[in-house]
Amino acid sequence: MTDLNVKQEYLRLTYGDSQKVDSGKKVGKLLSAPLTQYLIFLVVLGAFPLLAQLGVLTSSFVFAIGNTMIYAIMAIGFCLLMGYSGLASLGTAGFVGIGAYIAYYFMQTYGAPFGVAFIVTVLVSLVSGVLVGFISLRIEGIYLAILTLGLSEILRNTFISLKSTIKLDMSKVRLFGVKIGEEQVYLLILVLFVLLLWITSNLIRSPIGRALLSVKNSTSAAQAMGINLMKYRVLAFVISTVFAAISGLMYMMLLRNMTTSTSTLLSMATSLNILGAVVIGGAKSLWGTTFGVFIIYGLQSTLLSKIPFFVENPAFITMITGLLIILIVMFYPGGIAQMVGNLVQKRRTAKFVTKVERRMDSYGQK
Repeated sequence: MTDLNVKQEYLRLTYGDSQKVDSGKKVGKLLSAPLTQYLIFLVVLGAFPLLAQLGVLTSSFVFAIGNTMIYAIMAIGFCLLMGYSGLASLGTAGFVGIGAYIAYYFMQTYGAPFGVAFIVTVLVSLVSGVLVGFISLRIEGIYLAILTLGLSEILRNTFISLKSTIKLDMSKVRLFGVKIGEEQVYLLILVLFVLLLWITSNLIRSPIGRALLSVKNSTSAAQAMGINLMKYRVLAFVISTVFAAISGLMYMMLLRNMTTSTSTLLSMATSLNILGAVVIGGAKSLWGTTFGVFIIYGLQSTLLSKIPFFVENPAFITMITGLLIILIVMFYPGGIAQMVGNLVQKRRTAKFVTKVERRMDSYGQK
C-alpha cells in the first residue's frame, strides 16, 4: 500500500494535475498564442488616434509611434535575414529607397492608387532581393555586408540623380477610391505591421524557418540533409528586401517629403540602426526586435525629446545606445529577449522547486 502511495505521489509531482485545467490556465494558454498577442497589440495601438482626439495622447506621440512601426517593419525582415538565415546585410537603406521613390513616381507623378504602388513596390523589391540572394551564394560574412553596403550607396546616388527632393501630396492618394488622411495612414501602417509580424512568425515556425536555421548553423550539414541552399538564401533576401521597400512606401505616406541628400533614411545610419535594434532586442525574437526598434527610434521621439538635457545634448542618446549594444553583446548575446527568457525560466524553476518541497513536506508529515 505504501509503494502505491509513493508511485501516485511521484506521478502527481512529475506530471501535475494534467486533467484539471482551471480557467486561469486556459486564459494563460490563450494569451500565449501568437495570434492573440498580435490582435491585442493591434487593438491597443489602434486606439491611439482615438485617445489623441480625446486629448489623452498628443498627435506628435501618435505620429512617433507610426514612424517607429515603419522602422519595425524593416527590422522584422532583417531579423529573419540575420537571426534565422545568418546572412549579413548593410543594404537596408537602399531597399527602403526603392519603396519611397516608387511611392513618389506612381502616386504623385502618375496618380496611381495606393494598391498599384504597393504591388509595384513588392515586385521591384522582389527582383532586387533575388539578385542579391544569388550574389550571397558566392560571398559570405563581412564581404557580403560590404557588397550590400556598396549596393545601397549605388541606389542612393541613383535616386539623387533622379530627383533629390520628393514630396507626396496626400490629396492625390486614393485607397479603394477614397482619400486618406493622417489617421488612416497610421492605421494602415499598423495593420501592415501586425500582418507582416504574423506572417513572419508563422514562417519561422514552419519547415521553411527550420530550414533557414539549419542553413545558418551549417551549410554543409544542411546540404547533406537535402536542403536547397540557393532556394532559402534567396528567399531570406527577398523577404527582407520586400519588407524594407514596404517601409519606404509607408514612410513617404506618413512623412510625405524627403530630401535624399540630407535625409538619414537612405544613408548607412539607417542600416546600422536597424542592425543595432535587432542586436539589442534579440536576433531570434520578433517581439524583442520590435522592442529594440522602440529603444533606437521610438524612445527619443516619445520620451527623451521632452527632457531638456537630451534636447540640448542629442549626442548622449547615441552614446547610450552604443553602450547598451556593448553590454548586450557582452552579457546577453541573445538580446533583451534572452534576458527576459532567463528571468522567466528562473521564476518557473523556483516555482516548481517550491511546489516540490511543499508536497514532499506534506508527504513526510503523513
